[in-house]
Amino acid sequence: MAKDLLEDLFERRDAWRKEMNEALTLVSVEDAPWETNKQGKMQWYLHPALMNKMGLRTLLVWRQEIPAGSHSGKQRTQGGILHYVLKGKGYTVLDGVRHDWEAGDAIVFPFKWNGVEYQHFNSDPGEPVLMVATHTNLFSIFGVDQGSGFEQLEEAPEYDK
Repeated sequence: MAKDLLEDLFERRDAWRKEMNEALTLVSVEDAPWETNKQGKMQWYLHPALMNKMGLRTLLVWRQEIPAGSHSGKQRTQGGILHYVLKGKGYTVLDGVRHDWEAGDAIVFPFKWNGVEYQHFNSDPGEPVLMVATHTNLFSIFGVDQGSGFEQLEEAPEYDK
């Protein structure tokens, strides 16, 4: 135990340096298993639950697959999320407004005081959508609600309770 608070900071610094020397700098696809949750089929590369072994802790990063003709769950979140469409076509309803997209497009959610509500839809009846997304990890600063609430408003059809 540190004898004073300044010494505590130095001890934390040393522990941080040790952690960073041992941290992962590559997350392979084998290290990121798919899960089906209330938002749909997702694969997490960076997540707060994994942060103790990661070299980067300031972002959340995931892939999401939306089956042909299906949709994601519906969420309310602070915003500040970027989705990049790798494959497929569809649309996102963001705060009640439809935005059509296709492979190569980026879907950008603004930060809003009261948050945003969104849901992704795959408009192709024959092919899945694949997108990758990132979100700034502000949870340890603002809490998971981030001042606007974090709610699952609707579950993806593939989610098995």
